[in-house]
Amino acid sequence: MVFAWFKLSLSSFVLLVACNEKPVADLSKPEENRFTTTVLTEPGELDEPMAFTFINDTEMLLVERKGGVKSFNTDTRIVKTVGNVSVNTIYTNKEGQTRTAEEGLMGIVAHPDFANNHWIFMLYADPVEPKHVLARWEYRDGKLLDDTKKVVLEYPAQREVCCHTGGGMVFDKNGNLFMTIGNNTANPPQGTSNLDERPGHETSDDQRTAGNSNDLRGSIIRIHPEDDGSYTIPEGNLFPEGTPKTRPEIYTMGHRNPWRISIDNETGFIYWGEVGPDASEDLDQGPKGHDEFNQAKGPGFFGWPYFIGDNKPYADYDYETDSIYGYFDVEKPMNTSPNNTGITELPPPQKAFFWYPYGYSEEFPLLGSAGRSATGGPVFRQADFPASDKRFPAYYEGKWLITEFMRGWIIAVTMDENGDYVSMEPFLPKENFSSAIDMQFSPDGDLYVLEYGSAWFRGNENAQIKRVQYNGGNRIPIIQASADKKAGAVPLELNLSSEGTMDYDNDALSYQWTVSSDSGFSQSLDGPNPKITLEDAGIYTVNLQVTDSEGNSNEQQFKVTAGNEPPTIELVIVEGNQSFFFPDNQLTYTIKVSDKEDGSVSDGGIKEEEVAVNFDYAPEGFDPIEIAQNHVSTDEWITLSKGKALIDESDCLSCHRVDIRSIGPSYQEVAAKYKNDIQGQKEIAQRIISGSVGIWGEHAMSAHPDLSEQDAALIVDYIMGLNDPEQEVKRIPLSGSYITSVPQKENGKGSYLLRVAYTDKGTEKVQSLTSEKIIALRNPVITSEQYDEAEGTKLLITPSRALKMNRNGGWLSYKNIDFTGIAEMVINAEASTRTKDIGGIIEVHLDAPDGPLVTTTEEIAPLELNFREELQRLRSEWEAGGKKGPEPSFRSVMALAQKSIPVDVKDINGFHDLYLVVKNPNAKEGEMLMQINTLEFKKSTEAL
Repeated sequence: MVFAWFKLSLSSFVLLVACNEKPVADLSKPEENRFTTTVLTEPGELDEPMAFTFINDTEMLLVERKGGVKSFNTDTRIVKTVGNVSVNTIYTNKEGQTRTAEEGLMGIVAHPDFANNHWIFMLYADPVEPKHVLARWEYRDGKLLDDTKKVVLEYPAQREVCCHTGGGMVFDKNGNLFMTIGNNTANPPQGTSNLDERPGHETSDDQRTAGNSNDLRGSIIRIHPEDDGSYTIPEGNLFPEGTPKTRPEIYTMGHRNPWRISIDNETGFIYWGEVGPDASEDLDQGPKGHDEFNQAKGPGFFGWPYFIGDNKPYADYDYETDSIYGYFDVEKPMNTSPNNTGITELPPPQKAFFWYPYGYSEEFPLLGSAGRSATGGPVFRQADFPASDKRFPAYYEGKWLITEFMRGWIIAVTMDENGDYVSMEPFLPKENFSSAIDMQFSPDGDLYVLEYGSAWFRGNENAQIKRVQYNGGNRIPIIQASADKKAGAVPLELNLSSEGTMDYDNDALSYQWTVSSDSGFSQSLDGPNPKITLEDAGIYTVNLQVTDSEGNSNEQQFKVTAGNEPPTIELVIVEGNQSFFFPDNQLTYTIKVSDKEDGSVSDGGIKEEEVAVNFDYAPEGFDPIEIAQNHVSTDEWITLSKGKALIDESDCLSCHRVDIRSIGPSYQEVAAKYKNDIQGQKEIAQRIISGSVGIWGEHAMSAHPDLSEQDAALIVDYIMGLNDPEQEVKRIPLSGSYITSVPQKENGKGSYLLRVAYTDKGTEKVQSLTSEKIIALRNPVITSEQYDEAEGTKLLITPSRALKMNRNGGWLSYKNIDFTGIAEMVINAEASTRTKDIGGIIEVHLDAPDGPLVTTTEEIAPLELNFREELQRLRSEWEAGGKKGPEPSFRSVMALAQKSIPVDVKDINGFHDLYLVVKNPNAKEGEMLMQINTLEFKKSTEAL
């Protein structure tokens, strides 16, 4: 009896303990489909965005390099300009030459108590004096209040040569502000460390800044901003206050270009990305360039300019004598430069947390190979955000999420309880985050990525804000609703289909269809694929609502027309290639049109002139496949003009209209004034590029330096053509031959669209229906990016676009290619030394990656080029040849590394899927093999 009581009590005790234990967190890795990435801004809304800060759950402030301060509401997605800071954006060297500067408005952070004090801190380049300024403003009621500005801190900044500014800022939980400051030193041409101690070369000596304990440049400072606009020094910085030849603000020093900084709110450790030098190979003067992702558990010296990566030493190099006096000692780093105003013996250097070169990293292979520009990112702690289904899961607890400007990835870095590196893994590897310049969590737990855009020092169309949201709860069903017919005569039998509908949580789904019309008809149907017959003519709305077992639902709808059968159109190319157009090539074709209600052309029910037949050249820049798939309605596409498209994509319409005066003249006025003035038209094109003032009034026309001369000329051609009398369109018969000619002034790089359309006569109750048939004949030179399917690729967009193959066995596929009359295909590819491509071969297969083998190319290997020598050689040849053609540039040298490989395809007939399979069995994970640039298809006479 006593024993039984003891058993009961013990069981109850165990149960009690179990009930009072904290629930064990689910540490399993979440499925990628629980994350949704959304672009929140429109093209052109951001101009060189640099950094952002949240001031509440839904509003962020961001700064632009040229001085703009903008707000962005994450709910309404509205961007507003709320202020402007006057800044310097120009370097002027000793000879008086100027160039765009890397400085400007560089960083922003909100005070932790912003809700009460409304304080915003920004780092900027003073517009007059050569210095950088950290200042505080108040931001209230949607405005940056200029009269509240207080200068917190200043430091000198040379602005003769480029570069490195830093500008990352973060507050810790004690109200201390950390800020990254770049080294403000010139980049040596050999891409190593810069240690030039010669008189007059001070801007090339990093020992005067990053290696100088008495200079804030090349450091991360930690200060405590006070209410009156001043600051105090927290205890525990690198040098105690009063230490001779030191700055007490310095928390860490020895940095080249520290970028975005974050703090682990649990440990107090700080993290940042740091951009390294450019050397692609180890040299006598020191190791190849590495970028770093760094962690500081406390104050310290991080090695630059004497060490990089895991403390790889640079040479003690004398520029005066071109001599090396050994390598710097990691055990006792000494700064003996005459430009040093700080202490001579520096603290022991701390090695980077992890580091990587342009090429493959043996230590950290997941980082891949390509250009380098380490950005940084936040450390995730669940305690920083309200508990909810949208907060990132416990799997990411304590992980550091990092992003890279050039390589376009986000990687999650795992650390142990001491903060030491354990491992890393891709985060959302199917997404591309190229040109990411800042990344932070919002107060409510969403991840935001600010992307600067592809090219430096200009407003990029792809400058944007992205949001990554997590859904840790039940996911709504994903719906696909369709019918086997969208129109037809009555009675119209419809087979409704939910094929493709799915639920990521594998919940049981219920299907509710509703078919209704404005006449009052309404019928509900259950099940995934029901049938219905519509007896009366009219327009019906078909709605599908799918509900999961948790009660979450989603819906989709479409329209159906009953009472009118759509016309049937056939457009057949009898002779000629059906994939590509060739200039001045003859096509033989036939067209048939019929309609159930109207009859056909052959029986006279449809007149030939009622059929719209348009065979037209589409200029370069228009995707014929996209136009064909989207079925651009009516005759809209034949008015396509590259000049008009360039205007629509730019800011031109903010000042000009076609036929009405705005800030500037109407385009018709311009066309009338310069109608017969060829020289004047050329000057307009130049003014479009460089800007002008005083031509039509006092308002200036902004410059468009990103436009090429050819594009500016196309804009002028479009404007000049607005007053031309409409030419009678020559009718194309329903059968016969057609020559695919290229219009004058076009470059022949466009495509051809063959379109036939017919609009039937409709009925009393049902509107007319239009059917069309489009055959898109693409240009025979296609870019690699125009693939239909691919595996093992990486698209780089910074500093230029390149489709890289980054896996042995990776492939590109181009579907349904017509090889009729094609004798040769030319593959243009290269193994770039800039991204450390290792090269390989390309196998050409038909119909599958392992389908019939057409050929195996020769090896495509990296080609080492001395760019300066090659450019000089090309320019000498150009001058000796009478300066014919465009002047050689660095792009001309880059073209030398490209290899054009002919492939004999004359024995291939009919339609096939084409596969380019790239192979190199020695490729390691993350290594780039090569980039495929273009494919060119040549007909028989061209291949001779």
